Amino acid sequence: MPKVLMKGNEAIAEAAIQAGCRYFFGYPITPQTEIPAYMAKRLPRVGGTFLQAESEVAAINMVYGAAGAGARVMTSSSSPGISLKQEGISYIAGAELPCLIVNIMRGGPGLGSIQAAQSDYFQATKGGGHGDYHLVVLAPSTIQEMVDLTQEGFAIADRYRNPVMILGDGMLGQMMEPVEFPEGKAEDLPPRKWATTGWKGDRPRNVINSLYIDPQELEDHVNRIYRKYEEIKAGEVRVECYNCEDAEIIAAAYGTTSRIVKSVIRMAAREGIRVGLIRPITLWPFPGDCFRKWADKGSVKAFLTVEMSTGQMVEDVSLSVNGKKPVAFYGRSGGMVPDPEDILAEIRKIKGGIPS
Repeated sequence: MPKVLMKGNEAIAEAAIQAGCRYFFGYPITPQTEIPAYMAKRLPRVGGTFLQAESEVAAINMVYGAAGAGARVMTSSSSPGISLKQEGISYIAGAELPCLIVNIMRGGPGLGSIQAAQSDYFQATKGGGHGDYHLVVLAPSTIQEMVDLTQEGFAIADRYRNPVMILGDGMLGQMMEPVEFPEGKAEDLPPRKWATTGWKGDRPRNVINSLYIDPQELEDHVNRIYRKYEEIKAGEVRVECYNCEDAEIIAAAYGTTSRIVKSVIRMAAREGIRVGLIRPITLWPFPGDCFRKWADKGSVKAFLTVEMSTGQMVEDVSLSVNGKKPVAFYGRSGGMVPDPEDILAEIRKIKGGIPS
């Protein structure tokens, strides 16, 4: 299939449609507004439904309803809009419904700015809503990955009956790159025997619910969905290790920041500093085993986490490394983007502190 030049946000929308998504409920907010704009144009042409809700709260509850009826459904927003959806996201996770949620992050806290950021990591990976639950969180670093992970995200959501989040940033949403779309995805929808599609006495009644009045019932439900999360941890971790074999310093970065770090790795090599990159593609489940593997390697002396935030992923990197090697941090926040020269300066400082 020929490649086409597309903006990241529009590539996500087209990938969703080609994956069989026929329902989108959302609300415009920069820098992701091209997703609902594209869906408004395209969905009616393929027999789908686009609805701009009166608020983010309304949109996520419409997602709950469509998912409960067995539809392949999606919503998107940016940082403060995702905050408004958190109660509904918790309900969807509790009711075990598959759907795709896209967050194209902007600077915060509060209304913050419309510039790119990665400061929603805690919200996405630690459960931004109430109760015991997890989202599967996928972090693309290219527009092609935005396509691929959108389509994979729907499949994962169906496989485990769990909401999946695509966590990108404003730069990825707005940049353009050539992409190609796999064929035949829309035909691969699995049967939804659990969906509330009407009862005619030919099967047990299907009930979609997240309310359990009896505490023992609720505990049993939570324990069961946590057994499902263990399956996800065992089967769905995705990570890229880049230039790590010879590295003395390993950087950890995801999304747009990982692209910057790859440039820094080449800059460092010209100075004789061997730097590698671990790029988590699943932010939850986090690829802790990969970090543990390289922390055990004698040639690796230190880790450096690089983020467009004040260091939210540092906790997961540090827990994974478990004190075996030092973990440093460099980041920018509020919509500022790390400069390659500044990251390299940080690497030089770490190198200077490593005993020869």
